[in-house]
Amino acid sequence: MKLVIDEFTSEVRIDSFLAAESANYGEAGFSRSKIQSEIKKGSVLVNNKSVKPSYVLKEGDVVEFFPAIETDIIPENIPLNIVWEDENMLVVNKPSGMLTHPTSIEKTGTLVNALKYKYGENLSDVNGEYRRGILHRLDRNTSGLLMAAKNNKAHEYLVNAMKEGKIDKRYLAVVKGIIEPDEFTINKPITRNPEQPHKMMVCETGGKESVSEVKVLERFKSATLIEVKLITGRTHQIRVHMASIGHPVYNDTLYGFGKMKIKTEEQVLESYKLSFPCPFDGNYLSFEIPRDEKINKILKYISV
Repeated sequence: MKLVIDEFTSEVRIDSFLAAESANYGEAGFSRSKIQSEIKKGSVLVNNKSVKPSYVLKEGDVVEFFPAIETDIIPENIPLNIVWEDENMLVVNKPSGMLTHPTSIEKTGTLVNALKYKYGENLSDVNGEYRRGILHRLDRNTSGLLMAAKNNKAHEYLVNAMKEGKIDKRYLAVVKGIIEPDEFTINKPITRNPEQPHKMMVCETGGKESVSEVKVLERFKSATLIEVKLITGRTHQIRVHMASIGHPVYNDTLYGFGKMKIKTEEQVLESYKLSFPCPFDGNYLSFEIPRDEKINKILKYISV
């Protein structure tokens, strides 16, 4: 498997960065010592050159990781909620609690296992076997709309559309506290936290441009339901941005929400609306799904 990482930070060692990156993708098996071993074996390249485990990343470095892991994906008959599809791509509603793709530890029960069962080899392989068909990912506990490509041409078309800002992704989130403005934009650069590499953080110097457009949908006694439109797509962007202004996503303990009386899976966040140009014919499609069970559960609780 080839893993090309496009999120960089300064003053972080390559071994720490890759251990954190693999954990971010659910690959808890890649410990720092394992990463160091892989680096010494030549499985890691920075700008096409071998480096030492102590190498400190610089902005713009290109990191390639070739871990020695299994590449066979087990097709699994897991029910899929297909919202729309044609011969080139599909839109699926991923449930909360499901990984987008397999990892070195969790190789079953993911969206890719389900896609392999339904579509076999009719999935793009641009991002390798473990990410067959995957164009973009949602965190395990973020539910909602996700695109997948059935061939490499469609994959490249949609990736280019994302780069050109032609794909509109909107999320629903319940956040802590009352937000006063009806609409506002958060424009704060994001980078990896050097002290806690599994987390991201706002960083005015050295961070990557990160822009979220926020719209208040409903206010409650101690929480706010919001819609967030992503202008950029950084790791944990919504969670980091909302925490940075004192309104962490409900039950997002990684970014400071704290304990709560009502239990849900981590982070109350849903990708509920997706609009994009259909590959090759240019027709602009838009899909929207209802609030998921987790959001409704929280809204019911905070409405009392």
